[in-house]
Amino acid sequence: MQDIDILRYPIGKFAPAQTYTFEQTEKAIEQIAHLPKKLTDLVGKWGDERLDTPYRPDGWTVRMLVHHITDSHINAYVRTKLALTEDNPTIKPYKEGEWAKLPDSLLSIAPSLVILSNLHLRWATILESLSEKDLQRTYHHPENGREFSLHQVIALYAWHGEHHYQHIYQLATRNNWLEHVV
Repeated sequence: MQDIDILRYPIGKFAPAQTYTFEQTEKAIEQIAHLPKKLTDLVGKWGDERLDTPYRPDGWTVRMLVHHITDSHINAYVRTKLALTEDNPTIKPYKEGEWAKLPDSLLSIAPSLVILSNLHLRWATILESLSEKDLQRTYHHPENGREFSLHQVIALYAWHGEHHYQHIYQLATRNNWLEHVV
């Protein structure tokens, strides 16, 4: 991997498994449940200078990443509920790059951290209650013409949260900003 690829994909690109065990999915749900606290512990007290630092050249700032994680996981939560209440629903894609340009991406990260914390509480509560049969439920993604099982969705969003957390964590490591992180 080239240096820029390491900055772009600090934990590698998401590689979906052919199948998922219930135990793998439980571990991914645990990652989803703990992401808000982990992220808040890392960036919750950072000032504007750190929050407005891009995690890589030509990359989003930390502030934009926090807002993006929240936007993305709101969509994932809604898609999860759709898959559980409808038969293979077609979900609505969104243009994440365009969302990142909207004025709310310049706000303090506090509202997004609060939303993320409450959202993940609700999402994890649902996910933790799912049976193996529930985890097989799917939704259709029209951009790539594929169906995604909830097993896959859970794995993807566990990866997604850690992917962006590592963008920020590794930036903090490079800049010696980790004095208060445990």
